[in-house]
Amino acid sequence: MRLLRLSVSCVFALGVALGQNPDAGRSLYENRCARCHGGNATGGESGPNITAQIAARNDADLAAFLRQGRPASGMPGFELTTQEMNGLVQFLRTLGSPIPRNAPATAVRRKVQTTDGQALEGQVLSEGMLDLQLRTDDKRIRLLPKVGDRYRVVTSQADWPTYHGDPGGNRYTKLTQIDKSNVGRLAPKWIFPLPNVSQIENTPVVVEGIMYVSSANECYALDAGSGRLIWHYQRQRTKGLAGNAAIGFNRGVASAGDRIFMLTDNAHMIALNRFNGELLWETEMADWHLNYNGTSAPLVVGNLVISGTAGGDEGVRGFVAAFDQASGKEVWRFWTVPKPGEPGSETWQTKALEHPSGATWMTGTYDAQLDTIYWPVGNPGPDFYGDEREGDNLYTDSILALEAKTGKLKWYYQFTPHDVHDWDAEEPPVLVDANWQGQPRKLLLQANRNGFFYVFDRANGRLLLAKPFLKKLNWAQGIGADGRPILNKLPENADGTIYVCPGFQGGTNWFSTSFNPATGLYYFQALERCNLFQKKKMEWEAGKGYMGGAARAAPGETFQKSLRAINIQTGEIVWDVPQVTGQLTASAGVLSTASGLVFFGENSGAFMAVDAANGTPLWQFPTNQTWRASPMTYMFDNKQYVAVAAGLGIVAFGLPE
Repeated sequence: MRLLRLSVSCVFALGVALGQNPDAGRSLYENRCARCHGGNATGGESGPNITAQIAARNDADLAAFLRQGRPASGMPGFELTTQEMNGLVQFLRTLGSPIPRNAPATAVRRKVQTTDGQALEGQVLSEGMLDLQLRTDDKRIRLLPKVGDRYRVVTSQADWPTYHGDPGGNRYTKLTQIDKSNVGRLAPKWIFPLPNVSQIENTPVVVEGIMYVSSANECYALDAGSGRLIWHYQRQRTKGLAGNAAIGFNRGVASAGDRIFMLTDNAHMIALNRFNGELLWETEMADWHLNYNGTSAPLVVGNLVISGTAGGDEGVRGFVAAFDQASGKEVWRFWTVPKPGEPGSETWQTKALEHPSGATWMTGTYDAQLDTIYWPVGNPGPDFYGDEREGDNLYTDSILALEAKTGKLKWYYQFTPHDVHDWDAEEPPVLVDANWQGQPRKLLLQANRNGFFYVFDRANGRLLLAKPFLKKLNWAQGIGADGRPILNKLPENADGTIYVCPGFQGGTNWFSTSFNPATGLYYFQALERCNLFQKKKMEWEAGKGYMGGAARAAPGETFQKSLRAINIQTGEIVWDVPQVTGQLTASAGVLSTASGLVFFGENSGAFMAVDAANGTPLWQFPTNQTWRASPMTYMFDNKQYVAVAAGLGIVAFGLPE
């Protein structure tokens, strides 16, 4: 693939060297493209603005795209000679280059009068019949609904500034405008489709009324009241990646001051100006050629931005790293798997430390009072073949408590020592302050992929409660007084498979959870499913998976997805809402509210709200999509919205006017 790309590039270089007639390229464009995309590529009768698409591709990729087309989206491929293609690409460069890819196609200035008698002047970023987005000379963005011949300046009363809405990881809101009495009237207020995506695992972030959503190597700034695009950042996707980033996953961004932080698909951290999308700095976190990739939303802590990388099923060596927000310089790094001879390496066989995994592909949480971050760690590698990595395999499948300023380890807990079932610990570690046995305590909650619900004292790492939340769980009898699972000896079938509950998808997974202090209940999505596991010895290779076997459904068995509520004091399931069983299991998290609601994505494709006290269904909207994301909420212009990524777009719901 790399040689082919070089030879195509050489063809372009040769074409340029021989000289191209720019009029020939223009003629091809006007005859074949302009009707859809307009004479300057900013949109036409039946096609969108493609200037950003031109800027995001190099010459070879642009030519390949033009030859292949995108028939499913209405764009045919073009059969052109090499000389014709060279001319067309060079002409497209004259269209895409002069227009910054993060700015609107035209920089129109406008002076408007506001309803409070003020005058605002600046650059028009976007405009509809009833609204205007204006960047004023102080570089701020003004969101302006139209009232007659004037404009009203609106503000955001409650933002959603981080991936989980709160640094503590609890997707719970104190907003109460949407409640049990009116949730039945909830309806879509706007929709924003994301082009060039196959799945969206993103949770929007809202800061000062601007919503930021992402997909692989792209970030969009939207008016949170209308969904109208303000700016768009895009860069070329990396070819040859292994892992989820190659599919296009990106779970979101982080915000601090005038900056937006996100991971690129090839495991770079970048900072963008949040008012115009300008790239401010870029830092390579890890070499993607070694199977690292980036999918997670970073975490902002003080003057640091912190993240890990993906690649746990591809044999990377995991880490958590902190970067200075102003410069992008790395401040500290904690490796989740030690090198030979370092403390913890005795829990591995030496050869296995070459490609141990332990990736850190989900967002951690932060306690400002303790100045401690809590980061979940992924599975060891190979996932299913553990014969050559005997031992506990620290710190895989663990929660790490790290000093925020230095990355120094304070304590850890390993949920599944020597994991051979892909039961990573990437489920959200939720920090809550609550009474425990009559005394106030700082708690950490997690429903783990291995099927157990855990409660910790997060100040010292003491395990307070561990109880199964599944009906189908056969790998362990329970968790012992020493905090280690009490294992069952499972028989091996004649074909070498072992029947294990839960399956490799786990009893739950990475999607969001929530604790409601009023009900004392913790809400999460549970999956009752078993698998037949079969291990296989394999060697690590760059650009390939490192699973070490396979897991498949047991013949004749079905699975059951449920929304469950657990009493955190006892671990008892208080209520359970079984969902429709389908071909795919939805990766949809939950959001709970102070008004007594729990929002979640139901397995058949409906977005739903239930009563937080008893699970009674109160509202649903059939999106008819397979869920890959978790909901959030915010208050903008005195109206509460609930937004979620559904299918290939963002949908924001609100109450009727």
